[in-house]
Amino acid sequence: MTIKPLADRVVVKLVEAEEKTKTGIILTAASQEKPQIAEVVAVGPGGLVDGKEILMTVKVGDKVITSKYSGTEVKCDGTEYNIVRQSDILAIVE
Repeated sequence: MTIKPLADRVVVKLVEAEEKTKTGIILTAASQEKPQIAEVVAVGPGGLVDGKEILMTVKVGDKVITSKYSGTEVKCDGTEYNIVRQSDILAIVE
């Protein structure tokens, strides 16, 4: 099964959270922050959304930073994805 986003939606897969700090301290699952960096898996076509023309600026494979509590979490074939609006993407990581 595949997920095909509509309008200005983007499907992203969250990058795994760091399990160790830079100084080498191992973090438990409860103390790890929700990751904000994600990889774009699918991009909607854009188009007319709320009376405004939306051009999609992200593409599949981009690493992006999303708003902390944005989007809708979905699970497909055992993998967790997040569906966000393009406006919830804060930056592209290069």
